[in-house]
Amino acid sequence: MLSSIARNSVAASGRVVATKLATRSLAHTPSFHVNTPDNTPEQYFDFTEENYGRVKSILSKYPANYKQSGIIPLLDLAQRQNGGWLPVAAMDKVAQITGVKPSRVYEVASFYTMFNRQKVGKYFIQLCGTTPCMINGSEDIKQTIEKHLGIKNGETTEDGLFTLLEVECLGACANAPMIQMNDDYYECLTPATMIELLEACKAGNPPKMGKWGSLPMNGQVSCEGPLGKTSLFETPAPPKVDPDRFKDGNVDPASVKEHMAY
Repeated sequence: MLSSIARNSVAASGRVVATKLATRSLAHTPSFHVNTPDNTPEQYFDFTEENYGRVKSILSKYPANYKQSGIIPLLDLAQRQNGGWLPVAAMDKVAQITGVKPSRVYEVASFYTMFNRQKVGKYFIQLCGTTPCMINGSEDIKQTIEKHLGIKNGETTEDGLFTLLEVECLGACANAPMIQMNDDYYECLTPATMIELLEACKAGNPPKMGKWGSLPMNGQVSCEGPLGKTSLFETPAPPKVDPDRFKDGNVDPASVKEHMAY
């Protein structure tokens, strides 16, 4: 991917000249495998006994002749067991379990950005740099992380604690700017609260998620505005649904909306 693009423009003299336009460069992993001392096909990987129980549970969700449907959840399981990244030996194990050629697994792992095919830190920071976050200060957050940790986009700290990667939209636009760290969302960030978060992680005590599975770092609750609740002050009553609507085991298609409380 080019770090800049060329656009033709007409100069005053009528000549066509090339103009450089700066673009945001996102770090990324090559789509092909590169052998490293800790990542070669000859190395050994196998699921733990506990995770084999999860493998069995995952595969039980699909017909026996469609084991390949479990490739994505099995890759996720392997990545979690292996400290947040997928060596090629783990991908080969998933191919063996699902009965497909290794290339079928490689193409899945190289397509989805949720899979890290190179080692990442204990705290994998994915910084959203898409428009809502950018206009709300994601560049300041990136510079804060880089300066505080001494790394650049796509790099890992020497102690192996942190990896920083700028990514596209993570779907928390209402609480921009934000990061995803491992599985958790930290939102409404400022340079000060970003440093606070990094220091808490260094101490091995990252802040716990809020009630709704994310943590705005400005004290607000989920997607409530900084002024708190300004619309709904009470929880709406749920729709009334007949608890015996399926007691006979049959559903009249004409009454589906009623059964679904529409």
